[in-house]
Amino acid sequence: MPSDRPGGADADAPGPIRSEPGSLLEHVPVAVFGLDDEERVRYWGPGARHLFGYAPEEVLSRPASVLFPDPEPGTPGGASQLVERGRSLGYWRVRMPARHREAGVFDCGFRVFPVTGPAGDSVVMGLASRGDELDRVKTNLVFLDALFETCPIGLVMLDEKLRYVHLNQVLADMDGIPVREHLGRRMTDIMITSDGGEYERMLRAVAEKGHPLVGALVGLRTPGRPDRDQVRSVSFFPLSGAGDTLPGVGGLLVDVTDREQALLEATAARQRLDLLDRASAQVGTTLDLEVTARELIDAVMPDFCDGAVVEIIEWMHEDERFDPALPLTTRRIASGTVLPPPVPELVGGRERVTYPPGSGIHDMLSSGRPLSVVVDEAFATRTADHRARARLLLDSDLGGIVLAPLIARGTVQGIAMFGRSTARPAFTEQDVTLAGELASRAALCLDNARLYGRVQDIALTLQRALLPSAVVSGAHVDVAHRYLPGSRITEVGGDWYDVINLPDDRVALVVGDVMGHGVPAAASMGRLRITAKALAPHAPTPEALLTELDSCAQESGIQLATCLFLVYDPHTGRTRIGNAGHPPPLVRHPDGTVETVGEGLGIPLGVGGVPFRSSALDLPEDAVLALYTDGLIEARGQDIGAGLEALREQLRTVTGPLEEAADRIIGNLLPAEATDDTVLVLARIHRARGRAGGAGPPGQ
Repeated sequence: MPSDRPGGADADAPGPIRSEPGSLLEHVPVAVFGLDDEERVRYWGPGARHLFGYAPEEVLSRPASVLFPDPEPGTPGGASQLVERGRSLGYWRVRMPARHREAGVFDCGFRVFPVTGPAGDSVVMGLASRGDELDRVKTNLVFLDALFETCPIGLVMLDEKLRYVHLNQVLADMDGIPVREHLGRRMTDIMITSDGGEYERMLRAVAEKGHPLVGALVGLRTPGRPDRDQVRSVSFFPLSGAGDTLPGVGGLLVDVTDREQALLEATAARQRLDLLDRASAQVGTTLDLEVTARELIDAVMPDFCDGAVVEIIEWMHEDERFDPALPLTTRRIASGTVLPPPVPELVGGRERVTYPPGSGIHDMLSSGRPLSVVVDEAFATRTADHRARARLLLDSDLGGIVLAPLIARGTVQGIAMFGRSTARPAFTEQDVTLAGELASRAALCLDNARLYGRVQDIALTLQRALLPSAVVSGAHVDVAHRYLPGSRITEVGGDWYDVINLPDDRVALVVGDVMGHGVPAAASMGRLRITAKALAPHAPTPEALLTELDSCAQESGIQLATCLFLVYDPHTGRTRIGNAGHPPPLVRHPDGTVETVGEGLGIPLGVGGVPFRSSALDLPEDAVLALYTDGLIEARGQDIGAGLEALREQLRTVTGPLEEAADRIIGNLLPAEATDDTVLVLARIHRARGRAGGAGPPGQ
């Protein structure tokens, strides 16, 4: 047994005894000493000088009583108790006061036991440590024990080869494997990832380089729970040993699968709401059927899907109902995709599609609810009407499709289909619900557009029926006329015109405009035109006719309408013009000058209470009259004076046939998408031969 002897190599060693690197003795200084039966110090081991303050030569072979405070009278001293109990009990542990040579009395913990040497002599060996150091280590150990027993997160200790050394039950439960089956196994054998080894590289960086890892998210599965994907937040730190060694890694692991899933679901929910809000703002900005369908396609790609189509069902009769036993024919009015071929051909290659009975479309329409389907052989063969189309669908990159009915006001309008590629997550129940909501809102917009289109068609049909089907040029007036309804973005207006033959070779040119749009405007226009045509032969003057039309407008509830009534007498060249609030006519003289005539605008029809007036002028041979409605000279962002000047400029070039001139004027002045109805009437004047004066009614 080595001992501290005077002059020995360990004579001045003040530090604690060292055992294996990282052991408990590294953190708790322990003094080793030996006492004989006479209570003398026979051995002064490592740490004894540091704990008691005596050098070996000062205590060896001397009474051990110097190591303890004086006892109470009649009680044994500390050395006596250690020798007696160590001999009698074989092992004794006790806390009692001890004395440091300079620092005085301190609390000390002792462990004593007898030891017999090779020669048969024996001593009582003692191990001593400061009481406060023992308390600190005990507290730490209690804390660590409690931590591993009760901590709600996973705790682990790994060796330098990343093998399990110690772990708590929480981590074992997370892995689904008992604690004992972890020990000795590598951590990457338990936490199985599909990240190409990135997780193991992070652990090795902690073990080999001492770089802590904090709060990294790791997706994994374990052999104990092979069917459950987990997400863990992991933090690892190096466990330092004696010297410069890095013997292992400590770690804290938290299962955040539910949290991450909740975050993903919350994010997806926000994205769905954003998409729904965006679609609500983007879809239905016009009353054009195809534009509305295109808006739906643009709203859902690429955030919601990779390809989409909108199809309108072509019913044989308006009151026809869906029959699942019959084929279904649709007209594809919008489509789009962000996927490569052959998907563009699949979604946009056909205008009309026929679905056979038993198709996925029939299943969806039978339930009236959106349906999510997987693109497989069964779906393709049931839904495609040709084998080639089925093969095209199977060869595409589409993995799933949501079929949604377009139902509005209890009527099935059509279908919408949203497809995702195999590279994206499959449609969830929430996605199917969102698709149904998008389709429902789009269906209402499409139905509004359909109804509006029907009303437009009715109004346009009515208007065309009420306008003159043909205006025949006479001997004294060559006429070219054009009527252009506004685009389908705007409603049909109340523009009208007519050429009326009057007694004594006179000719009346009429142009009018009923304020408003749609069927009411068309009906009011027809009423005024028919009234004007019936009264014109009997009206003595233009102002008399306008007075009658004003009474008709008031009786019919027409609140505002304009009208220009012009009567030309070819025998005299005299022309009288009555104007009820309409843009004035223009006259192109044979010398190319253009003049505005009848500029004194009267009040519009339907106002009442103000008499109408007329003006007169003489027109030369070959003069060209231009009558028009405001749609020809008014444009958004343009002053009406500029439009009128543009029309004058066009009239200056009118020298040839009026039909060509009318087309050129319309083409040059109207934009591609006109916002209002437009009427243009060109009339070239010819004088009658062989008669000096007129014979019309007085005042004409």
